[in-house]
Amino acid sequence: MSFLATLAFDTAALMATLKRWVESESPSYDATATSRMARLAADEIRAMGGSAECVPGSGGFGDCVRARFAAPGAPDGGILVMGHLDTVHPLGSLAEMPWREEKGLCYGPGILDMKGGAVIALAAIAALQRAGLKPPLPITVLLNSDEEVGSPSSRALVEAEAVRHRYVLIPEPARRSGGVVVGRHAVARYTLKTRGKPAHAGLRLNEGRSAIQEMAHQIIAIDRLSEPDCTFSTGVVRGGQWVNCVARECEAELLSVSTTEDALARGKRSLEDLRPTAPGTDLELVPGVVRPFWHAADGDRALHALAARIAADLGFDLPGEASGGGSDGNFTGALGIPTLDGLGPRGDFLHTRDEHIVVESLAERARLIAGLLMALPA
Repeated sequence: MSFLATLAFDTAALMATLKRWVESESPSYDATATSRMARLAADEIRAMGGSAECVPGSGGFGDCVRARFAAPGAPDGGILVMGHLDTVHPLGSLAEMPWREEKGLCYGPGILDMKGGAVIALAAIAALQRAGLKPPLPITVLLNSDEEVGSPSSRALVEAEAVRHRYVLIPEPARRSGGVVVGRHAVARYTLKTRGKPAHAGLRLNEGRSAIQEMAHQIIAIDRLSEPDCTFSTGVVRGGQWVNCVARECEAELLSVSTTEDALARGKRSLEDLRPTAPGTDLELVPGVVRPFWHAADGDRALHALAARIAADLGFDLPGEASGGGSDGNFTGALGIPTLDGLGPRGDFLHTRDEHIVVESLAERARLIAGLLMALPA
């Protein structure tokens, strides 16, 4: 695949596109913002010559984008390139973490997870078109709007598209090693509710039982449940309405990542076994979305081996690893469809104010994706 080394990628043009995407803020829970981002993506795909539609969102989430690069009437059974448009950064994050380039790095909300990956995947397709190269298989691109919160509304769409394809390529961020993802751990979400007894906090504090205080004890207990094969974290806490009232209710959102089926079941039982620490309080555990295990199979490993050979031709190593941190690859891998994840740019500190990409990796990973699109057999 010697043509890859000379395949044209204009880093300045890539960065200009990526800047438009990053500056179209799209937090998962803002359907208006994610739908606006979906329209931007669909318009750019149409400008490339692909067919694109915005699939209406549901459950309060924004629209998804489904696009096709194939001759009219081409059969299904090709390659699904899959990613997401939503980010964890709320509207207004650009004020605190504006787009900026510095010493070969570029910063901005969602730039690594995963607008950079979506942009280079489309750039790979466009570069092949400009070079007059036609991949053996038709390509579908699916970009959803709620991946960061577990894909509760788009999972059915993801799975329905995936089963129509032979391969799934996901340009989620590269691992810190520069490698790709071949297998993912299970990710379970829960909501824990504590209830207490209200009282006037200034006059009759001792007559109340604080749901917030009870939640504080429970959070510490939950942290202590973490083991190497099953971790727990509390990411969101909401409680109380008035500072002069003893809080009657409190709610926390929990995330648990497990490396084995036994650990997943044990973790759930551990949460179910939690008990109130103070008289007059009670607990309620509400299970939420679970991303299933994706255990690497022969088809996944073969995809990685092919990608590693292409990377070697391009002059870099491409290790593969099973990973925590869920993606929609959990769904496609669990369905047994050969899947390769983590094909996106190199960078670091995703989900933080220091989220960034390594600029030189844009063309590097775009070439890798282009190579895979050309190498996967019909």
